[in-house]
Amino acid sequence: MKVVRQSDLLQSIYTTSSHCNGFLLVPFCWISKAKYFYTKNYLDHKELERDVLRARVFYWKRGYREAEVDTVVVPRGKNQVGVTFLIKEGPATTVSDIIVSQPTPLLSRRELSRRVVLAKNAPLNLIRLDSSRISLQSALFDQGYADAEVDTAVVIDTTSRTAVVKLTLVPKYKTTVEDIVITGNQGVSQRTIGKSLTFHIGDIFKRSEMLRSQRALYESNLFRRAAIEPRPPIDIATPDSAKIVVVTVQEAPPREARMSAGFNTVDFFQVDGRFTHYNFMGSARRLDIQAVVGNLFASSLNGRGIFHNASVPQTSQLARYFVPTYNASIDLRQPWFLSPHNELALSLFTHRRSAPGIYVDRGYGTSFTFTRDVAERAPLSLNYRFEISKVDAGDVYFCINYGVCDTPTLEALRGNQRLSPFSITSVIDRTNDPFSPNRGYRANASVEHASAYTMSDFRYNRATLDGAGFFAVRTRGAIGAHARIGWVSPLGSTSQAVGIGADLGNGILHPRKRFYAGGSHSVRGFGENQLGPRVLTIPITSLQSHDSLNVACTSGTDVTACDPSAGGLLDRDFQPSPLGGNFVVEGSVEARFPLWRDLMGAGFVDAGMVRQKTDPTLPKRKAAITPGFGVRYHSPVGPIRADVGINPGGTESLPVVTENVVNGQKTLVTLQKRRTYAPTKGGGFLDRVVLHLSIGEAF
Repeated sequence: MKVVRQSDLLQSIYTTSSHCNGFLLVPFCWISKAKYFYTKNYLDHKELERDVLRARVFYWKRGYREAEVDTVVVPRGKNQVGVTFLIKEGPATTVSDIIVSQPTPLLSRRELSRRVVLAKNAPLNLIRLDSSRISLQSALFDQGYADAEVDTAVVIDTTSRTAVVKLTLVPKYKTTVEDIVITGNQGVSQRTIGKSLTFHIGDIFKRSEMLRSQRALYESNLFRRAAIEPRPPIDIATPDSAKIVVVTVQEAPPREARMSAGFNTVDFFQVDGRFTHYNFMGSARRLDIQAVVGNLFASSLNGRGIFHNASVPQTSQLARYFVPTYNASIDLRQPWFLSPHNELALSLFTHRRSAPGIYVDRGYGTSFTFTRDVAERAPLSLNYRFEISKVDAGDVYFCINYGVCDTPTLEALRGNQRLSPFSITSVIDRTNDPFSPNRGYRANASVEHASAYTMSDFRYNRATLDGAGFFAVRTRGAIGAHARIGWVSPLGSTSQAVGIGADLGNGILHPRKRFYAGGSHSVRGFGENQLGPRVLTIPITSLQSHDSLNVACTSGTDVTACDPSAGGLLDRDFQPSPLGGNFVVEGSVEARFPLWRDLMGAGFVDAGMVRQKTDPTLPKRKAAITPGFGVRYHSPVGPIRADVGINPGGTESLPVVTENVVNGQKTLVTLQKRRTYAPTKGGGFLDRVVLHLSIGEAF
């Protein structure tokens, strides 16, 4: 076979080989052919005869009208046979000309060219011809010609094996909505259903608006079935330009509850519970109550097996990273607020989040959001969020990021502070699949402002732009590109608002508003948040035990004199702590290709840069380019992804921070000397490999 894919042909015939039920079950199939693991298919001679005809029709539809098909059945052991299809494809009947006629010019040449997918000098593919007809008809439907037709005529010259294709557009008349009839509803009022419709009585009848309204009904989760169709005319021979639209629904249970549990390598074990009422007090008002508890069994599992090591030796309170995290919220949403394109949402929330070695973030507050669909799959949201936040970060984090290391100021920063930004977010999605797209693009942009006017103690301006595009390669393959850029600038009044006093000159930012890079959805040659400016931390006891000849160090009279490069100290004795930055830019290019059935392969190149202006003594920026490869298994819950990023290695001259105890008080000090940090230097290739496991594509 040269002109069609074998997989496509196999899907069109009945005879199928016996096979394992899934890629993950292959090891079990080697051991057992039980029905739970293996599907046995038996030879049906009558169906095999019909398969010859099916194969010929398959080629006929694709322009190969002289294709010949035969079969051979060969024994392959006890009670087993092999079936071979012998195919002579023959020459194709090609399209010599395509004529599109529209008595009333309604579609532009560009529109006609885009919608006619049958190509000149290509095989006479009847499937592409029918797709072209439907696409042209849909274009007329969208202009209000609901009874439009597209006639097709094909004239074939059997001698030259060529064909002339003619498409004639017959728009007929414009149609309007005469009346709307709603049936099948019981607990949901007709008024509520009517508010979801994007068309009204007297509007031009457009089938695209019918589909958009149908999607809105399904997205409300109130209905098992929702159909929107024009009522057939009494006399089919004389259709009417005024359409009566019938909305038929079948309601679903209005309440839903679920619980789940799982684990990952960073957050340890998690438990999730959720209750949803889809018609709370009527009007399709949706109530969501959700709670997630994570970091369970952290102290027992920390650093064991696949689990991340959350220990941070330099902090004064190790236990803060082992306490359970939580995220609870009550959300009330009103869809179709004043318009079928609007939604209003009110939320109450509380949380405790942590990033091991960086910070613990507690907070509670409320959020108000107004969203309008400015176009299909293109919402614009205005959001105000008022939150009382408390950052319980390691001393190193405050000392390096905020430039303050004295205990009184550290305690002031750990107090309750208001984080109340106003943000505008715009999203557009034109991809063909929400989980694994191979065509289209999507993007989102966000601007955020927090100041005294928004009643915020942390004050800043922030903007992000994120986008991805996908280009199909054959049927299942794709080339994807992704870019992200972010900028944040603190306002000088933050210092006084949080209780420090005068501006420190380096700007104070809430850790949640800084930018980090590195990880499974970022630059995959680095661990989570590890691309960017960093400092090294180490317990004072480790320094003193290795720098034993340094009296100032061992006696504690001047801890800053300790030598971080003393004999015996290895890179693994130090803990790199990411600082985040004020500016980030990332880019990725990824090729995705089929390997076997639901198994996909990928090759990628990621690049990123994080820049900070917190401390002039630290590196201003850190950038890297990392190649890699991976596999994805398309499961029912989405792609299960394993990626291997290749770290570029190299060396960094990094500041070293440790703790010093004076009169029973722990204070932070920065050593006078830096350490040349090169954890992958001298190692093999595997030392530069970074493995990421996750669900969902990288972008």
